[in-house]
Amino acid sequence: MPAVTIRNLSDETHRALKVRAAHHGRSAEAEMREILETAVRPTDRVKLGSLLAAIGREAGGLSDAEADHFAQLRDKTPAEPMRFE
Repeated sequence: MPAVTIRNLSDETHRALKVRAAHHGRSAEAEMREILETAVRPTDRVKLGSLLAAIGREAGGLSDAEADHFAQLRDKTPAEPMRFE
């Protein structure tokens, strides 16, 4: 698993991070992981497939019954992030 080093973090930011971690009952490292995950993978992000389906419904291309049928057939397994190694 990759490791990340953050240089030149101010003392005030480091203290605030430790306080935030303690407030959430986590280590500072676990808190940093959570902050990064939330920043790069927000739960309210728009997913391309859902957006395209909504556009299709608005344009009159699919009836609600057809859209529901495709929604049932759709693979709901979360996609793995692309790796560039």
